[in-house]
Amino acid sequence: MDLKRIGISSRIMNIEKFDEKRDAISHDWIDFLQKLEILPIIIPNKLKDVDEYISTLNLNGIILSGGDNIGEFPERDKTEIRIIDYSTKNNIPILGVCRGMQLINEFFSGKNIKSNNLNHVGKYHNVKVKNSNFKDILGEELEVNSFHNNLIKKEDVGQELEIFAESEEDSTIEGYFHKRYPIIGIMWHPERDQEQEYQSKIINILYNQLIWKS
Repeated sequence: MDLKRIGISSRIMNIEKFDEKRDAISHDWIDFLQKLEILPIIIPNKLKDVDEYISTLNLNGIILSGGDNIGEFPERDKTEIRIIDYSTKNNIPILGVCRGMQLINEFFSGKNIKSNNLNHVGKYHNVKVKNSNFKDILGEELEVNSFHNNLIKKEDVGQELEIFAESEEDSTIEGYFHKRYPIIGIMWHPERDQEQEYQSKIINILYNQLIWKS
């Protein structure tokens, strides 16, 4: 079987007991991608040459995973910024999840807002799908999980990023895509609700570049 190959970035865990930092990825991601017959390939932090590493992997796409706030671990920020830069230059699709969406937004000169709104932390809420191409694939409304305390407002979306999903509650941005590059950002975690059909559809949109072919 010819499996799709998807790279996935790693969060960093500071293990005080052993006085060391470790890269980590949720087992949920591994389970989810394997169910979709995708080979997950971990991209570690602290690489000397991120571009060279990615160039050897023959990837069909890359996921920038969640966890950690931007600025909390500079080595992760540096790694993922290089991933975005290399991928845009080499037409590798990117899915930014939660923190990954926020980092992509900053990469394209957008701004993220720190918030004390607990309605986006450990909750479920509805989002409206705005873009017609995404609406045809995902439907008009989704119930999504939410584990973030940083928000993106309409006026703070980065250059050439087009909104496709908004929170029904406060109209903050839950999904966008890049107008030219095969890049999608979502605030929810597809790996945490694998049984929802729309989660796998997001991955399919990504590596088949469906939106950018229409």
